[in-house]
This record gives sequence, structure tokens and C-alpha cells, in this order.
Amino acid sequence: MKKKTLVRLSVVAAAVLLLFLAGAPLFSINEQEQAVIDTLGVPTSVTSPGLHFKIPFLQKVYKVSTVINGFPIGYDVETREAIESESLMITSDYNFVNVDFYIEYKVSDPIKFLYASEEPVMILKTLAQSYIRDTIGLYPVDSVITTGKNEIQGEIKDKLIERLEKEDIGLQLVNITIQDSSPPTAAVLEAFKAVETAKQGKETAINDANKYRNEQIPAADAKVDEIKKKAQATKDSRINEALGQAARFNAIYAEYVKNPLITKQRMLYETLEEVLPDLKIIVDGGDGTTSKLLPLDTLTGKEE
Repeated sequence: MKKKTLVRLSVVAAAVLLLFLAGAPLFSINEQEQAVIDTLGVPTSVTSPGLHFKIPFLQKVYKVSTVINGFPIGYDVETREAIESESLMITSDYNFVNVDFYIEYKVSDPIKFLYASEEPVMILKTLAQSYIRDTIGLYPVDSVITTGKNEIQGEIKDKLIERLEKEDIGLQLVNITIQDSSPPTAAVLEAFKAVETAKQGKETAINDANKYRNEQIPAADAKVDEIKKKAQATKDSRINEALGQAARFNAIYAEYVKNPLITKQRMLYETLEEVLPDLKIIVDGGDGTTSKLLPLDTLTGKEE
């Protein structure tokens, strides 16, 4: 009887041990993952790497990778073929454009990642597509294809980060990148290339014009200085000449005031000498019998 009881106890103990071992009480976590232990519906996180213990049958362990993951929008990552339903968008100037993006993310909170929503990655992709279309629609096609890519990426990233904080689904946006952007047809692509070439030509023309301007301005400034100096010299000369004539007139007037008749005669003789330099004067003695021929400079007091 005792032997049967011992056998039964041994069988029960072996069964319990097998069940215990089947429950895998030990589990490990590596450096690039975290775990969530579910104890009858109550989750707790385990973040430190190494071996950990769980209560078999009462606790379940879910491991979550914390490495940076990603997904494309607008193309198939394996075949690299375009997915137009995702990539084809309309710009603010009502042009169509194909834009491919790549989203990088990581799990920031394992518990929220597992329990806050059913498909957090799909939620992130849906939000990303919504903000991408919304933002692309605010920019002209030229900016989307050429100069505005960095600004567009930054704006979408800011919007997504803010929205993920509100949704609180345990995901963190790492980066969003425009992989490619192009017009939907070859003809439109050639037109955009022509526009870009024209822009480059415009920039070259502007640079050449600025170079010519910078070369000509110093020469023009030097010429202006030369003209100003010449004008100043002419001004000073004429002022000095006018002052000299005024001084001469004042001197003559002072002599005229002293003896008006003599001054008048002298001025008359000087004027005659200037107007008629070869004129000879005959002086009549008054008696009607004698006359003399005298040179003009004798009367004016000058010698030939």
C-alpha cells in the first residue's frame, strides 16, 4: 500500500516538474530588446538585459525589439517599383508629382506599443501619409522637386513627432527622408529640367552682371572724382579772376573819384589803343598853320 502511494506521489511530482519545466520559468533579454511580463492581464516592463524569471502559467513574456526600424512610402523596398497610390500627390500650384519617402522609427515604450493600439506601425504609416500629402500640397512643384526638400522633410517630421506624442502609442519617430521626387511623365520631367537649366542660366547672368558692375563702379567713381576736381579748379579760377577784376574796378573807381576828367581821358586812350592799336593822331596847334603827327602811345605815356 505504501509502495503504491509512493509511486503515485512520484508520478504526481514528475508531472508537476514536467509542467513547471514546460512553463519555461527562465527567459533572457539581449541588448537590443525589452520585455513585457503580463501577469493575469497586468503588464510590467523589463528593460535590463540578461536572464529573468517568470511564474509559469501565470505570467506571459512578450519581447519587443528596440532597434531602429523603417518602412517606405511610395515604393516597394524589395523590387524598388513605384506604388503610385502612395507616391502620386498634388502640389500647391496644381501639378502632379511622384514623391517617395522612408520612415525610421523605434519603440519608446514597450507596454504602450503592445497594449495602446492593435497596429501601432500601421497607425504611424497612416499618419505619415496624411501629413506628407498635406505638406506637399502647401509647396509648389518646383520646391518639391528641387530646392525645398529639406524644408518639407523637417516640417513633416515636426508634425509627426507632435502627433505621436498626442497618440501615445509607444513609438518614436527617428527620421523621415525624401528618397526621390520627380514629375509623373517623361515629358514633364524634361520640362522641369529645362526650367532648372534656365534658372542656372539666370544665376550665371546675374553673377556676370554683378561682376561687371563691381569692375565698372571703381572706374566710374574715379572719373566722377576727376570731373569734380576739374570743376572745382575751374570754379576757383573764375572766382579768382572775378575777384581780380572787381579789385581792378574798385581801384579805377577810386582814382575816378579823385579826378574824374583825367580818368575818363585815360580810359578813352586805353580803349582806343585796344580797339585801334595802329591809330596815329594828328594834333592841331589851333592857329591853323602848324600840325604834328604823334603816335598814340605818346599821349598814353607808353613807349613802343
